Amino acid sequence: MTTRLGVVGHVGYEGLEEILGFLASEATAMGYSLAYEGELAAIAPSGATRLGHPSQIDTLITLGGDGTLIRAARFLGGADVPIFGVNLGKLGFLTTCQGEEFPEAFRRFAAGGHNVQARMALEARTWTPSGALGIQVRALNDVVVHKGGYARVLRMKLSAGDEPIANLAADGVVVATPTGSTAYSLSAGGPVVVPTLHSLIVTPVAAHTLAIRPTIFPPETTLRITMDDEQDEVLLTADGQVGIAIPPGHLLTVQRSARPVKLVRFADVTFFTRLRHKLGWGGPPARDG
Repeated sequence: MTTRLGVVGHVGYEGLEEILGFLASEATAMGYSLAYEGELAAIAPSGATRLGHPSQIDTLITLGGDGTLIRAARFLGGADVPIFGVNLGKLGFLTTCQGEEFPEAFRRFAAGGHNVQARMALEARTWTPSGALGIQVRALNDVVVHKGGYARVLRMKLSAGDEPIANLAADGVVVATPTGSTAYSLSAGGPVVVPTLHSLIVTPVAAHTLAIRPTIFPPETTLRITMDDEQDEVLLTADGQVGIAIPPGHLLTVQRSARPVKLVRFADVTFFTRLRHKLGWGGPPARDG
């Protein structure tokens, strides 16, 4: 049975053409079929199949950085398709391997020398004052409530289900997954959480009440954020890539998605291996001389 690979990425990354050439020759020779998203299909071998829907593929390869992988996760929309991320950018915290490692990593993948790690995702929904569903978005890293326009304090009420937690006055609030704990939430003072755990991390951004601290909630929690009726220009951003406006008086709920994002991983590259390297937890660099 042919294994179907989807390939997404951005034209212009250094090393991209070499990887596309490898896939077209060696992966095809291994019996894989390939489907490319639009701009990659234009530079792939002639007659390349275009990727249009998750049902076309069994695994999705992303060529870029973390942003490309997050965009790919949004394309999948919860489909049961693992993502093999290849880092051609700078950070690459979510990706499977570096670009120069791809040929060897792909051969390991083809031989079954990998595992598939399920990462919790979020579902955020807006609700009108009458209780009607507004907009629904998914996120792998986080959803952020913040002000648009002028830099003003955002006032909102936070509840866990029906239990009031806090009245917030802040520049915004981040609701992150453990995967997203090393992204915006970390910059705002939130904790690092091992990404295979399931939990919701709430991190206020520049809170005006210093006693309100980042808080970790159980995965079954439905967080409810109610905007002050007089607040306008309130925005919701999902994974830093999708933004929607929240009208005054509307309710936002955030909860764990029933459909996780699945990432290809190798046993010898652990979360803390990445953390030490990417965030400098290995200690200060050695001095020259």
